[in-house]
Amino acid sequence: MKNLKLFLLSGYMLTTTWLTAQNPYFPSAGISDNWETVSPESLGWCTAEINPLLNFLEQENTKGFIVLKDGKIAIEKYFGTFTKDSLWYWASAGKSMTAFLVGQAQEDGFLSINKPSADYLGKGWTSCTAEQEAKITVRHQLTMTTGLDDRVEDNHCTLDSCLLFLAEPGNRWAYHNAPYTLLEKVLENATGKDINVYTQQKLKTPTGMTGLWATIDYDNVYFSKTRSMARFGLLVQNGGVWNRDTLLKDREYFTAMINTSNEINQSYGYLWWLNGKSNHMLPGIQFPFKGSWAPDAPADMFAAMGKNGQILCIVPSQGLVMVRMGNPGSSPMSEIGVFLCNMIWQKLNAVICNETAVAGFTAGAVPVRIYPNPSHGQFFVTGYEGDAEIFNSSGSKIWQGVVNPGQPTSFSGFQSGIYWLKTRSGAVKFVLQDSK
Repeated sequence: MKNLKLFLLSGYMLTTTWLTAQNPYFPSAGISDNWETVSPESLGWCTAEINPLLNFLEQENTKGFIVLKDGKIAIEKYFGTFTKDSLWYWASAGKSMTAFLVGQAQEDGFLSINKPSADYLGKGWTSCTAEQEAKITVRHQLTMTTGLDDRVEDNHCTLDSCLLFLAEPGNRWAYHNAPYTLLEKVLENATGKDINVYTQQKLKTPTGMTGLWATIDYDNVYFSKTRSMARFGLLVQNGGVWNRDTLLKDREYFTAMINTSNEINQSYGYLWWLNGKSNHMLPGIQFPFKGSWAPDAPADMFAAMGKNGQILCIVPSQGLVMVRMGNPGSSPMSEIGVFLCNMIWQKLNAVICNETAVAGFTAGAVPVRIYPNPSHGQFFVTGYEGDAEIFNSSGSKIWQGVVNPGQPTSFSGFQSGIYWLKTRSGAVKFVLQDSK
């Protein structure tokens, strides 16, 4: 009951994290790279669609691809000479890890995101007037709303001569690399530790991640194995908790990190891309587009994305983590990360097929979702409230009742297998495991 109250009070994203993985699996954080798997067949996925997905990924110059379901590896594939032990760069997907580290540093008392960035970078870190500079906070760096001019010749340049006033902080969203990069200097100066040392202590050791920050021109770029990106995704999918170790206890910061941070671009949190919002902006463009940037992906998905298609997607409602590493895709539109991400989800949806019409039941226009899925006889529902029925794979009705968001629906005594929850909004497939 205590957890249910927390669900009702704490906000959608935080509670979804708690609800999706009540008993999540975590691979060992030790030197062993053993990782439990779960077969797509046991999840009720449409396995005939896996090869078309993998063929598409190969066509789009993918190197490493992983899908986790409740922490276990459901799909893992490497292409060409690339292996699970190969290193690759995160590009701007590393921004999202930086946001997590900033939250940890604030929790440790080293910094406050509401304080002026000059407190950690020193006065004169920009070419703004002293008054203009003093208004820029760490929060503005996290949300891409510093007001510094991103139209300079090189918006990666972190020299003060490249950091020019354009707008009042908080009044303009622009994907500007330099203020983000300087967040790592904020971290180093605030903690007194090198960024690699702090990452090792706060993330790598507790989770078993590998990798290294490397300076390339003005940028700090993270390199790791594909599984390390998946480990970070699993950590965030579970609300900053790894096994029994809570690595980010500040619920207010965590919730803010993965929710809309400004009304200019509703699809941006603290260096995380948010799906399912009413508008979105893209790098280098100063006007919003209507709707989600990945309309074929789950609405509650949020993602870390970097140049050339470095993608980490997290879907709390389904307990899913998806990782793609590689080179730019061959399709013209796939060179843009958000488009490639959506294209992958078009193929991945066919694999997961939880919302696909089967046995005469049709998924509705309003997405009804069940979690956890697979269920063990108790599940939660989002997107619907009211009368519902459950049918087995033969089409026989085995349960009838009422479902309410935030309240568990229970049925037991039935064999493991594939079932359908039918509502007035449509139907959704789920898998029952060991309910007896």
